[in-house]
Amino acid sequence: MAIPDFQSLMLPVLRASANGEVKISEVVSALGSQLRLNDAELSELLPSGKQTTFANRVNWAKSYLGKAGLIDMTRRGCFVISEKGRAVLAAPPTSINIKFLETFPDFRLFREGGGQSSEIPAIPAVNLKNLTPDEIIRSAHAELDKSLSAELLGKVLAAPPDFFERLVVQLLVAMGYGGSAADAGRALGKSGDGGVDGVIDQDALGLDRIYVQAKRYADNKVSAGDIRDFFGSLDRFKASKGLFVTTSSFSPAAKETADLLSKRIVLIDGNLLTRLMIRYDIGCRVEETIQIKKVDEEFFD
Repeated sequence: MAIPDFQSLMLPVLRASANGEVKISEVVSALGSQLRLNDAELSELLPSGKQTTFANRVNWAKSYLGKAGLIDMTRRGCFVISEKGRAVLAAPPTSINIKFLETFPDFRLFREGGGQSSEIPAIPAVNLKNLTPDEIIRSAHAELDKSLSAELLGKVLAAPPDFFERLVVQLLVAMGYGGSAADAGRALGKSGDGGVDGVIDQDALGLDRIYVQAKRYADNKVSAGDIRDFFGSLDRFKASKGLFVTTSSFSPAAKETADLLSKRIVLIDGNLLTRLMIRYDIGCRVEETIQIKKVDEEFFD
């Protein structure tokens, strides 16, 4: 038989987790046997040569089930069915696909880019039949980045608090601030007083400094009061600029307050944070490079 598409695998993947925590590698193996895929189908590789097509589709099925809240990620490579997932299996549909997952608010929020920074537009759902090949590639790339962004944010929230501080250091250094990673690491997270979490040099010589506030929130939004407190801290340090980083988001009042204050305060919410991580290869790596070529008219002229 042909290798099933990832939507056809969603219901089998959900059922595989019904009896407790499972490893994704074990699910891939079990479903391969259950679906009676032959050796050639099980060993067929993606163009990158780094993963089999079947394992890739099972992983995408798991990822989308997670976005809908039907499964919970427990530890690296492992997951378990959630209460929502159990409710689905109590009266199972004939199949689970994207249309079915869109009945869940969490999945709709993911697809619509909910909670994103206003600087990053949401990516609307599109009908691929109406797109050119170039547009399909860009749409798929945007979808991959959006999924990666959500996964990165989940890992940051699951990590210890001091990991978030180190992450901010590495990101700022990758963006060209703070000189070396060692110098930046000494600067950030050491002050711990005055309402400022750290100080990082804006340039390698330390001619100017940026004061940093980092809040690792899961749900709570940063309020206008938090921004005013940070502004007061900047005033005490006679600083002219500050960076407020959070894993959650900023309330409208917080954004307005930051715009109206006399000192420059840059706000980075969870979605912008992960977008910057992707741009500067922090916590992620290039899996595959695809080259798009066109006819060289000069050659034929």
